[in-house]
Amino acid sequence: MKLTFVTDLGQSFVVEIDPDMELENVMALLEAESGIPIAEQSIHYEGRDLSNPKATMKECGVGDQAMLLLRRKVSVAGRTLEQDAEMMRFQVLGDPALMRQLQQTNPEIAQAAQNDPARFAELLGQTRQRHVEAEAEVARLEADPFDIESQRRIEEAIRQQAVMENLEHAMEYSPESFGRVTMLYIPVEVNGHPVKAFVDSGAQSTIMSPECAEACGIMRLIDKRFEGIARGVGTARIFGRVHSAQLKLADIHLACSFTIMEGRDVDLLFGLDMLKAHQACIDLGKNVLRIQDREVKFLAEHELPDKARSLDAGVPDGDAPQAGPSSNPQSPPPQPFPGSGHTIGGIPARTPPAVAQSQARPSPFPEAAITTLMGLGATRELAISSLEAAGGNVDIAASFLFQ
Repeated sequence: MKLTFVTDLGQSFVVEIDPDMELENVMALLEAESGIPIAEQSIHYEGRDLSNPKATMKECGVGDQAMLLLRRKVSVAGRTLEQDAEMMRFQVLGDPALMRQLQQTNPEIAQAAQNDPARFAELLGQTRQRHVEAEAEVARLEADPFDIESQRRIEEAIRQQAVMENLEHAMEYSPESFGRVTMLYIPVEVNGHPVKAFVDSGAQSTIMSPECAEACGIMRLIDKRFEGIARGVGTARIFGRVHSAQLKLADIHLACSFTIMEGRDVDLLFGLDMLKAHQACIDLGKNVLRIQDREVKFLAEHELPDKARSLDAGVPDGDAPQAGPSSNPQSPPPQPFPGSGHTIGGIPARTPPAVAQSQARPSPFPEAAITTLMGLGATRELAISSLEAAGGNVDIAASFLFQ
């Protein structure tokens, strides 16, 4: 059978044993797993202290998938006592490896251990209370195997465990998938004005914002016969088209056409039309854009435009001016710059922050619990689903990551 041992600090250790294994042998396994010597272990189950080393797990009333509390005892003036909150805090402070693990799995407890002893004791008390509630929840779910709701929650817990195992596998073997990808920007000059252009082979057309066109001095060349509306999630106004303007890339000068479209997230989007016209090649191995035998290196993250860094960080650009005048008071507000893999009239790459916030899933659980799970690498949806599967218990939800 499989048993889960949870400490007051939220650490969990899973062992698989035979039901007839004696307690002292289980404690020996725990010593190998947790590093806590047998003499310092204190094991509790359903409020009972398991103190008979010769008793088997079956005799102690411990069943399969049970969760037990593992506490550490210390010696004070020749007497062996269970650790209180202050003793445990000193243990955490004196163990750098344990402190690093807590900072990753439970940063709130780690911060309280360093700065706020009273808060640390309070969090320990809450953790112990959750352990008691978790044990009662498991017992309730297993009490009636024919209860449909209990079976549904058990099924969801099993599904959530598979999701967490998949997440753990990804974090161990492909952690790069959780990193932030830096967008591809190159330095160019349009009509002598320096611009940082976003290279997007998924965008059908090369697009420029009206502010950038004004700075480059080409607004007077706009052919308004090409004006219209780009539709997707929301709309964006197309002012028209500049059929030909000089674009300098490295030491070569190219003739380039631009669609002038409102939007404030990207000044210039270098789309597929110009990439194909000039037979450009995006070489991610060398991190360059190759065009007419020249290699232009993509900008490093610190060289990106401020707008691009704000978008990557998820910061809405709320103070930026609106792009382009509007004579219709009923017209919808400008949307973020289309592109990033979509054609004109396709779905814009990024949902506006207000829309994304309105689509956030409501939760009956405390925001602190959701934040704690998100700190382990889970998305908000995953964190809420995990809490639902665990009946609101943060430790059970988080322990899926380490099973």
